[in-house]
Amino acid sequence: MTARIAFMGSPDFAVPALSELLARGRNVVCVYSQPPRPAGRGQQLRKTPVHAFAEARGIDVRTPKSLKKAPEQEAFAALDLDLAVVVAYGLILPRPILDAPRFGCVNLHGSLLPRWRGAAPIQRALMAGDAMTGVQVMQMEEGLDTGPVFATATTLIDVDDTAQTLHDRLATLGAPLLADTVDAILSGAARAVPQGEEGVTYAKKIDPAEARIDWTRPAREVDLQIRGLAPFPGAWFEVPGEKGPVRMKALMSRTGLGAGPPGELLDDNLLVACGEEAVRLLRVQREGRQAMEASDFQRGAPLLAGFRFR
Repeated sequence: MTARIAFMGSPDFAVPALSELLARGRNVVCVYSQPPRPAGRGQQLRKTPVHAFAEARGIDVRTPKSLKKAPEQEAFAALDLDLAVVVAYGLILPRPILDAPRFGCVNLHGSLLPRWRGAAPIQRALMAGDAMTGVQVMQMEEGLDTGPVFATATTLIDVDDTAQTLHDRLATLGAPLLADTVDAILSGAARAVPQGEEGVTYAKKIDPAEARIDWTRPAREVDLQIRGLAPFPGAWFEVPGEKGPVRMKALMSRTGLGAGPPGELLDDNLLVACGEEAVRLLRVQREGRQAMEASDFQRGAPLLAGFRFR
């Protein structure tokens, strides 16, 4: 009998994994995703990327706000699942959900556990200056990303990586890794290894207060903040506007040589002095405008050497 699988995921990161399972002929009988939410200027309800992808392929999609109540747990159990596959779903799975499938629930996580358990592992790895990260497939437990690990794929973090480029690379790495693990679990060949007890860190959700740039910090920290928060929510600072200061997001940067009062432009090409050394801004986005290369921004409304950000 063909194994019955439920897929539980929401953002773009999860779509390649679902696509790979379907490409391999896996019987995904149901998809769970976060409910549609208001988005855009018109605040129209928008389905998650996983929801839209699954619906376009004729798969039943369920969008409960919670899985803690008995009716939702009973509906999940009624699917008679062999396995549930979870990728960035966004809801806590209580014990009755975890126990319902014959082989339990497995999760694709975007870090090398036990480092960066939690909600924002990709951003936190970049912001911490990690040299390497990866994706892992683990058996889910009630603890936060504490389960034993079936499989791992690693990647180096490049000096030009942003949260977006790293996100895309990990999603691409994770899709076949997860599908291979599903094959192994259903065939009885999979073996999970407990996580180590040392090196545990938690990737807490990004707080909006973390996004404002503090130019008194060392250039390396500012550069990691910029790249770790790009493109969303975007590290920001203020520039002069017609009606007062407006926000400018820094979306790409690189550390550079130079010294001066923190926040002061050291040349006409957006080299900004930090507490130690300097950061050159390479891509920016003024509030209400499109993102653009710093060179293009400087041709339109230049900020010149000697200007100082607050």
